[in-house]
Parts: sequence; structure tokens; C-alpha cells
Amino acid sequence: MVTGATAGIGAAFARRLAADGHDLVLVARDAVRLAAFAAELTERHGRRVETLPADLCTEDGCAAVTRRLADAGPVDLLVNSAGIALTRSFLRSGVDDEARLLRLNVDAVMRLTHAVLPGMIGRRRGAVINVSSVAGFGALEPGSTYSATKAWVTNFSESVGQAARPHGVRVMALCPGFTRTEFHQRAGIDTTKMPSWIWLDADDVIDQGLRDLRKGRLVSVPDWKYKLAVVGLRHTPQRLLHRLTRDTRSPAGRRER
Repeated sequence: MVTGATAGIGAAFARRLAADGHDLVLVARDAVRLAAFAAELTERHGRRVETLPADLCTEDGCAAVTRRLADAGPVDLLVNSAGIALTRSFLRSGVDDEARLLRLNVDAVMRLTHAVLPGMIGRRRGAVINVSSVAGFGALEPGSTYSATKAWVTNFSESVGQAARPHGVRVMALCPGFTRTEFHQRAGIDTTKMPSWIWLDADDVIDQGLRDLRKGRLVSVPDWKYKLAVVGLRHTPQRLLHRLTRDTRSPAGRRER
């Protein structure tokens, strides 16, 4: 099962897993786009692709997906890729937007992981990949609460992964940096001034993530430059780090992965 399956890293995961011969359950909000993507994967790879339109920001949507995980056929790999980020500072955002951010980036990840683990532990096999971010290793954007949600995802995955490992089940946080997908274009984010070396390829991110999952790692940071960045974020004195960071977000709007 892949959430956020019609765009960004979620779509790249769906393509890779279908190409590797897996049947899929795809979750996304847009039922029309979801059906078209499923048909494309079935035609190209000959795999069975089930669609589950659901908005994981809502109680009904989250409940529908947790029921599918708990009650229907077994899911051997769950990829929690659905997520959003607010492009305005907490000082200027509304509480409803902040609550939506938490429902999708935190609550849905927790609930779907909680729903899938009992079956995996009973079968003594299975894995969960929670798509987090390098942003979770430090408060890099003053006023942004996105990094706080990703810090939770990484810590949660590492902790639950330690508990699940003795039962033959793997849980891992995948923490990429800036990754080339249609995400930025759809959100209207200008990336023309960002240096080319900062970008990662989505397929490379997934290759590294799946390799790290097979190795039993609890946290995966693709690419050497972002591994170095994480070391820097962990060891740079906070006072200096805060002086070096600046708010580069636009004053309004929301971007979604």
C-alpha cells in the first residue's frame, strides 16, 4: 500500500513497486487521477492495482484506510508518503491549517502504522516505510512547523522499528532532501534559483531507501551530501545554526507532496 500515490515520491514508489512485480493498493484524494494512474500501472506492468480514494486529513478517510489495512487481505509493505507542508509561518497561519498538517503528517502515519503492524507481527514479516525528511533534523525555517512533524515521523519510526524488529518486521524512516518531482511545479514553487547539485532524483531516493530497508536500518538518508548535512545539523551549536538559517517561504499558500 502506498499513500499519496498519485504525486511526488509516492507515485515514484508505486511505479517502482509495480515494476518489481508487486500488486498494489494506492491511496490518494483524487479518485479520477487515482484510477487513471492505476490503469497505467496495470497496462505497463500487468499487476493488480486496487484504488482507495481517501483524504487522510479527515476522520472518514483515515478510518477507511485503517479498515482496509486491518480487515482485508494482508499488506506486506506500507509506504506512508502522503504529506503536506505549509508555506506560511506559524505566526501567520490559521489553526485549522496547522491542525490539518498534524492530522496528515503525524496522526495518519501513526494510525496506519498501528493498523498494519498486528498482521505483520502475526505473520512475522512485513515492513513500513514512513517518508520523512532531512528537515526533521533541525529547525531550518523559522516559523515552519513542517520540520517538527518530520522530526516526529523519524523519531516514531526509529522507536517503533526497534520494537518490531524482534518480530521479523521492519519500520524505517526515509529522510530525503530536495527531490525532483512534479510536486514543486504543481504547487507553483519557483525552483529556478536553487543550485542543481542540491536536487535528488526520486528513483535514486527509492533505490537507496529500499536498500537500507533490506539492511535493517531504522533511518535512511539518501545521498552523501545529505548525510553530511544531517551530521552538521546534529553537531552544529544551535545558536550558530539559528543565525545561519533564514525564512525562505512565501507569505501564503500551502504545498503538498
